[in-house]
Amino acid sequence: MRTLCASTLIGEFLVIGFAGLVAMRLTDHSAGTVWLVSGVAMALCLLLCGMLSRPGAVQLGWVLQAALVVSGFVVPVMFFLGAAFAALWWASLHFGRKIDAAKARYAAGNP
Repeated sequence: MRTLCASTLIGEFLVIGFAGLVAMRLTDHSAGTVWLVSGVAMALCLLLCGMLSRPGAVQLGWVLQAALVVSGFVVPVMFFLGAAFAALWWASLHFGRKIDAAKARYAAGNP
């Protein structure tokens, strides 16, 4: 699960950075404000990559997904990208848990 979730978060890191560039051009917000918000979100993506095995990390990931969707009010295409990454986050959790369970069964000798 951790590998799939971390891959999703790295993809989000990149998308948030590019969305920050777009937001600088399309909004009336100052560059400092845009990069403060984008930078915090990008840092959260990287921190979550390392925290995925800790309690509450998955829930914090869901908060990040919601924030990404809400960022569509600033950059409209983020409604679509946020929803896409929320779906990827769900898939990473769902299929990651199935893969972890299959690995555990295989390690126990019950393939």
